[in-house]
Amino acid sequence: MNDRLPHEKGFHVSWDQMHRDSRALAWRLDGKGPDNGNWKAVVGITRGGLVPAMIVARELDIRVVDTISVKSYNHQEQTQAKVIKSPQSDLMGDGEGILIVDDLVDTGKTLEIVRKLYPKAHFATVYAKPSGRPMVETFITEVSQDTWIFFPWDMALQYVQPFRGTD
Repeated sequence: MNDRLPHEKGFHVSWDQMHRDSRALAWRLDGKGPDNGNWKAVVGITRGGLVPAMIVARELDIRVVDTISVKSYNHQEQTQAKVIKSPQSDLMGDGEGILIVDDLVDTGKTLEIVRKLYPKAHFATVYAKPSGRPMVETFITEVSQDTWIFFPWDMALQYVQPFRGTD
């Protein structure tokens, strides 16, 4: 019996790597906001976007941070995306000057629903897959569509069997 994960490829991201990649995202976004290079606010897409949004906000000295909750996964199965919590409406408007951050764009369905709400916002993710890449203006690392990203908040340290053999 094969005890491998159900995903063809796995990309494991450590806390250190997430921090480095989120800082790199901030560096790419630095000075790109519409207000003399500044952003009005950072909005993290929960839950995965909270960590990179916090790091980007810290690095760019953005004090206004809000969230939008979009549910598009049930464990590891993608489902119909729906907004379950919106950010402050008086802050958002049409999204002008707002930086929306997520950990990953996969198929783009989550960002598509958020983009309809805030068409002038700038969308940034740490990781991008080809199907969702057109939905973001800024990202750090592209991975293949069949890669499953294992984020540090989903993982625990434990022994792993060798890929081949047990000797």
